[in-house]
Amino acid sequence: MPSFFSKHPNSVGETYWQHFAVALGFALELFAAAGAALVHAFFPACFEKTASLKITELHDRMVRSRIRIKSANGADFDDKTAETARQI
Repeated sequence: MPSFFSKHPNSVGETYWQHFAVALGFALELFAAAGAALVHAFFPACFEKTASLKITELHDRMVRSRIRIKSANGADFDDKTAETARQI
């Protein structure tokens, strides 16, 4: 498979298809959070914390995943881990 499709997934310890599934799952959860935020814009009493909690949950899951991958590869945790974790 061309490196365009495999370089990033390999860098986070996933195959192309594993990365596809993870990224698609994140996209669907973000889509649902966006829908909650849209409803909240019109009806402020609805979904008051739904979108922000989902974003925090997804970010935390992504950071933990990157730390786990770095640990499995014998790499030390560094200040760039949180920044790298923001990249899907």
